[in-house]
Amino acid sequence: MTAVFLYVANTRTMVGRELFRTMRTVDSIVISLMVPVGILFAFVWVFGGAIQSGGGYVNYVMPGLLLMCAAFGSSQTAVSVAQDITSGVVDRFRTMPIAGSTVLAGHVVASTLRNLATSAVLVGCALVLGFRPQATVGGVLAAVALLLAFVLAFTWLSTLAGLLLSPEAASGLTSITIFLPYVSSAFVKPETMPSWLQGFAEHQPFTPVTEALRAFLLGGDAGASGWLAAAWCLGLGLAGWVGAAIIFRGRRR
Repeated sequence: MTAVFLYVANTRTMVGRELFRTMRTVDSIVISLMVPVGILFAFVWVFGGAIQSGGGYVNYVMPGLLLMCAAFGSSQTAVSVAQDITSGVVDRFRTMPIAGSTVLAGHVVASTLRNLATSAVLVGCALVLGFRPQATVGGVLAAVALLLAFVLAFTWLSTLAGLLLSPEAASGLTSITIFLPYVSSAFVKPETMPSWLQGFAEHQPFTPVTEALRAFLLGGDAGASGWLAAAWCLGLGLAGWVGAAIIFRGRRR
């Protein structure tokens, strides 16, 4: 049995453990779905008629909601990692003949699978409300790839936060991931915001990723937003991955 096969097998075991924990915490699944779906219904039914987006508002707002849903779900990984660290489970795993990094890999892969599932539910609800993507096959593939890169970037950042914070502090990340999309182009155009806020709204990661995802889904031209979105996802993901690896290795000594 090769080392690679053993690593994959151990990672699969850790992913199964995380998914089993997820199924035992039905409340977290419900919250992960209710928050973005509730916001979707509120913005489309309550505010949609008052916001001028140059088209159906559900088409405008859906890319931002997908990112909010993904970021909110990814941030819950921080709580799971912090609980493993403080409960001593990670120390127990280190006494076993498995690679320690498979513990983090299990969290990341399980988070990605959960996010893909909740994103599919959100898209289904949006279709009922009138969301009509006009993407080509290439656009759909680009949108899925960008959403996957965004999920991985935020999951690795959340993993790093889980290694550094207590479970109670790590749970605060969910509030940040809910708030940040509001100060971007996810719900309204940044030029409608106060001038002192426009600079932050235009240059934080949610804005270029939202614009690129919107272009991919609605058949537009992503332009520079596509490259900026890829750069943000790559940069945040690398920072989270390298930081988590260093902190996790340091805790072993």
